[in-house]
Amino acid sequence: MLEGFSSASRVPELRKRIAFTAVSLAVYRLGVSIPTPGIDRVALAAYFRQVQNNLVGLVNLFSGGALERFSIFALGIMPYISASIILQLLTVVIPYLEKLSKEGEMGRRKITQYTRYGTVVLSLFQSFFIAVGLESVEAPGGGGVVYAPGWAFRLMTMITLTTGTAFIMWLGEQITERGVGNGISLIIFAGIVASMPSAVATTLEFVRTGELSVLAAVAAIVIMVGVIGAIIIMERGQRRVTVQYAKRVVGRRMMNGQTSHLPLKINTAGVIPPIFASSLLLFPGTVTNFIDHPVAHWISQQLAPGSLLYTFAYVGLIIFFCYFYTAVQFNPTDVADNLKKFGGYIPGIRPGPRTAEYIDRILVRITLPGALYVAAICVLPTFMYSQLRVPFYFGGTGLLIVVGVALDTIAGMETHLITRSYEGFMKGGRIRGRR
Repeated sequence: MLEGFSSASRVPELRKRIAFTAVSLAVYRLGVSIPTPGIDRVALAAYFRQVQNNLVGLVNLFSGGALERFSIFALGIMPYISASIILQLLTVVIPYLEKLSKEGEMGRRKITQYTRYGTVVLSLFQSFFIAVGLESVEAPGGGGVVYAPGWAFRLMTMITLTTGTAFIMWLGEQITERGVGNGISLIIFAGIVASMPSAVATTLEFVRTGELSVLAAVAAIVIMVGVIGAIIIMERGQRRVTVQYAKRVVGRRMMNGQTSHLPLKINTAGVIPPIFASSLLLFPGTVTNFIDHPVAHWISQQLAPGSLLYTFAYVGLIIFFCYFYTAVQFNPTDVADNLKKFGGYIPGIRPGPRTAEYIDRILVRITLPGALYVAAICVLPTFMYSQLRVPFYFGGTGLLIVVGVALDTIAGMETHLITRSYEGFMKGGRIRGRR
């Protein structure tokens, strides 16, 4: 693997793409350090140290520290992801969008344009509520974190954060087009990985002071390595359905029958289910924080991250959304029709509706272990913190994204090398973990 990376630097175009990606990510990390006007950074940092174990602290960690600094990139790329998910769901409901999705490149460009508009709208809404919320935040030492609350601060925050999100969106598209690909995912990857050095330093300090035992630290490392290996296996795991193609005439030639495979991933939904689940659970907890009533306080406590009710609800919603999003993303009827159209069939299964039922039955069976795997990874941080007292956030959506993006980036670089007849990554066989 290391030999493949060193050889990749000798390919001029790939070297330029890697350099462009690195510079773009450096620009993104530079923007994370630029604060939004009107904020007392010292008071805000003290507030985040107070809530570092709550959901706000987890969101700050996910953004690579941008929220704690309240930088111009504080919203991150999440509005774009939310807009993309909403458009994908609406594609199933609205016939016009469904028609656009089937029109090839022109249709995809139109949907991308709508996604950009949706990103700006969501950013404006989110930045407004963040500005209003910050005006009511009190620092641990007393006083607010906003110098001059009012509409001037709110409008400035809306313009600044929305512009920052739009710039990140553009930067991600440039990385996809001119870099190594997966621009949006790489930006999220950079934000998460940026917090790792401080997490390692904090852990070492805890071990030195005796707050974390050496045995617990070793156990945490073993668990981390095992979990990362399990994620790689599960993300690459798939059920291959054999597809046979009949003999057919192409021009004046008779093409012999071929055997292929239809790959069905164990985790078809990816990281979307935990994002949906956490968003739904965040809403009632956020609303009840603004209601001064015993019932509202009880709901807020029960739905706090780490509580028993929150954990069970989180797992249940993840499993539900795994099935739901798989049904949205993968249509067995369309797959069966396309197989029939091109002369393909599954041995022992009649083409058409029977094939669709067979594929759907397989999807239902393999989605369950995939959903349980995603749920286990997402509740892992609660176990790591409560049982081992690990002083950092390990697991959850962030870990799924980091491992998934790393695998996809390596695969993308491999593709660039293969298209130029370079076998640096392929020496001695395929990349370990890929099929």
